[in-house]
Amino acid sequence: MDLELNFEISRTAEFILSRNFKRVALQFPDDLLKYSTKVVTCLRNKLGSGNKVGLFVMADTTFGSCCVDEVGASHIDADCVIHYGHTCLSPTSTLPAFCVFGKASISVSRCVEKLSSYFGTNSKPIVVLYGLEYAHAISQIKGALVEAMSNAKVELIFSDVMCSIISPLEDHKKSDGPLGCLGAATGTRYNLGGLTWDLPEGQSMEDYLLLWIGPENSAFPNVVLTFNGCEIVRYDATEDRLVTDVSQQKRILKRRYYLVERAKDANMVGILVGTLGVAGYLHMIHQMKELIMLAGKKAYTLVMGRPNPAKLANFPECDVFIYVSCAQTALLDSKEFLAPVITPFEAMLAFSSGSQWTGTYVMEFRDLINSSQLEVRKRPEEARFSFLKGGYVEDFEPQENEGEDNDGAFALANATEKALQLRDRDPDSLVKGIAKSGAEFFVTRSYHGLETNANSSSPEPYLIGRSGKASGYKDERSEPETL
Repeated sequence: MDLELNFEISRTAEFILSRNFKRVALQFPDDLLKYSTKVVTCLRNKLGSGNKVGLFVMADTTFGSCCVDEVGASHIDADCVIHYGHTCLSPTSTLPAFCVFGKASISVSRCVEKLSSYFGTNSKPIVVLYGLEYAHAISQIKGALVEAMSNAKVELIFSDVMCSIISPLEDHKKSDGPLGCLGAATGTRYNLGGLTWDLPEGQSMEDYLLLWIGPENSAFPNVVLTFNGCEIVRYDATEDRLVTDVSQQKRILKRRYYLVERAKDANMVGILVGTLGVAGYLHMIHQMKELIMLAGKKAYTLVMGRPNPAKLANFPECDVFIYVSCAQTALLDSKEFLAPVITPFEAMLAFSSGSQWTGTYVMEFRDLINSSQLEVRKRPEEARFSFLKGGYVEDFEPQENEGEDNDGAFALANATEKALQLRDRDPDSLVKGIAKSGAEFFVTRSYHGLETNANSSSPEPYLIGRSGKASGYKDERSEPETL
């Protein structure tokens, strides 16, 4: 591997020196960590001995490796972060970052040959998106493909990389509508996963065939769900083949709709913090809290790094979890989890009044921050039909001013008690009773040893197990059995 070319040593050194950074954090994903020492050596040589720049290698990021790890960088008082490998290009909160995408291998000639033969008879215009690791070859592919398809007269729109430098000081523009699109001078501008492209006035993405150049990584489901109304074709550069059937990826949308229906019946919601660096994550957490509380449900905020079934099993009181993270790590396959994990967009659908899923899907939580606030779900005059329970249910919501017994703190206590009610499936279960608060729930859930009888000083009857040292209990045989 050519380190100078693939890790852009010269551009990285220029970025550091031009901004006079003195403490630089180098963030490597697991698959590139083996090159870290060589990259540091090359970078030190390029910076020169006269520039006393501290270089610190970071690995094993707290959350997704595609996001800039500002928390890890703050532990060494870094001035900036150099991010290597696959990235979502999510804006940072405090630290500037320089992203090195890498240069994945791709045969331009074979790629153009595959695409031109497939699109030769196609009448629809084409929008070309790609993984950022192939950005280095897109200009060559574009020129060769336009020349090869000159007789077909097919409209080709290639997306561009927005920028490899992330600056938190810039005023990031927010979307006035869904799908992360911004109004452009000649039509509509779309932003997704660090790519940007313009469509002519009066045209929408459903009018175009979407081509994705790259692997089936975390960025591809983001494209499929966001533009689920488009015909999508993927070119796999590693296997040199064209994949025209993406129905398996689109089937994810049905699964997400099912999770939204489950969330509607939830009483207690856990908010999982999936990032500590993406700009706007705190605002989204507060927005989710407000949405949950106004819907008459109980909310807990949990920070635990990368979620897994074992971690979330420690919170069985939560009926559903909302995962606040970047768009490319937001979709957790929660089939093995005790409770489903949904996105902020799905939470707004579940907890908002009269909401119906039209098929439009928003992955970026930043697009929800400035969007029009959906009306919080209110308890209807009539019961709501639950598809999962197979009957009509009443959405629980704390009411005020409904009489002397339901005003003030007493009403809140009744609301919390109903939301946190614990049901014993097993009469011998160690989790028993009704909790009126989260703290009381954890007390009732904890395991207890011997308890003293209230009317006697002697302990309850118990069984004596093995005695002696663990290396050799008294009832163990001194000689091993022969088979």
